[in-house]
Amino acid sequence: MHPIRVAAYTMTSCLGRGNDAAREGLRASRSALSPCRFETAELDTYVGEIAGVDGQPLPKPLTAFDCRNNRAAELALLQDGFAEAVERAAAHHGRRRIGVFIGTSNAGILQTELAYRRRAADGSLPADLDYRRTHNAFSAAEYVRARLGLEGPCAAISTACSSSAKAFASAARLMEAGVIDAAVVGGVDTLCLTTLYGFNSLELLSREPCRPYDAGRDGISIGEAAAFALLTRSDAAAEEDGLWLLGAGETCDAYHMSSPHPEGAGARRAMEEALRSAKLAPRQIDYVNLHGTATRSNDAAEDKAIMALFGSAVACSSTKGMTGHALGAAGGIEATITMLAVEEGIVPGSPGTRSIDPELRADYRTTPERRPVARAMTNSFGFGGSNCSLVFGRLPPRP
Repeated sequence: MHPIRVAAYTMTSCLGRGNDAAREGLRASRSALSPCRFETAELDTYVGEIAGVDGQPLPKPLTAFDCRNNRAAELALLQDGFAEAVERAAAHHGRRRIGVFIGTSNAGILQTELAYRRRAADGSLPADLDYRRTHNAFSAAEYVRARLGLEGPCAAISTACSSSAKAFASAARLMEAGVIDAAVVGGVDTLCLTTLYGFNSLELLSREPCRPYDAGRDGISIGEAAAFALLTRSDAAAEEDGLWLLGAGETCDAYHMSSPHPEGAGARRAMEEALRSAKLAPRQIDYVNLHGTATRSNDAAEDKAIMALFGSAVACSSTKGMTGHALGAAGGIEATITMLAVEEGIVPGSPGTRSIDPELRADYRTTPERRPVARAMTNSFGFGGSNCSLVFGRLPPRP
């Protein structure tokens, strides 16, 4: 794969709005998880909720898309000059040459949950429920495309936790094929009762902020977030500065509907493919942002995959203790965190993790460390064995 320039990026999560809030969270290794007070949920768990998302209006021409998921997308699009960067790219490349690829898992399920409370005596849902523009998985992608005035290919990707990481890979393929010259990629997922109670039924929710890699880890903390990046075609030979998507690797091992392969087989192949795509050796990666959900099976399987490929020679951490597991948006916000790690020169820590499981052997970091990070990998491994690894970094200097 030819390196692809990351012209702009942004994330909004429980850490706050925009990249500055994420930077502060990384530097302080701060958890923004809080006891669950979402909607009518009565669950003994912690969540990562975006402050103020319900008060975010959509532009008047797009009010048909109004739902919590699209309000979170709008909130993120307003940060870090992202929409303005897309407008400049549209002026340069043309609106038909910019694609939109958005990952989501929950989409707008909450909107249908709210409508269900207003159902008629015969069980029918209210006529004002606009399923296509609110609940539907394509809603977020259609909203972002309309909001930014783009006319290129548009796709929603829903592969559980790997959704918004795969958005980067999908865009890269179309750029490599010459179909588009730029792409808006990323993901958005917001809290809903279906997800919270669904994970509770699987007995996967932690009763405290999640603790990836901890000997006493007991499950995940659900979060919500929105993250976007603008990828552009650029001449790497002439333009070395800035951040680049260097490689992407995808696999689907289909080992089990909700459990990872115990040896991390598909995860390892995804990382190997990402390195091959980036033309890099394992020793050239300075940091790996783990999927690291804090379930016993996920952390153990990913640790085996890391050790098989990198050994203990690479610094690793999971940042889900800061943001929670944002499901379909997890790949997007963790791609952003990985890019911030490169720009800031920081190996992120893992707030909440107190005592590393002695059976896990990777070089797991619990506290942030300032040091150069030239190239970094981020992992997103979803239900059904849907795996994606991305490599971001700076280009090596020309000889």
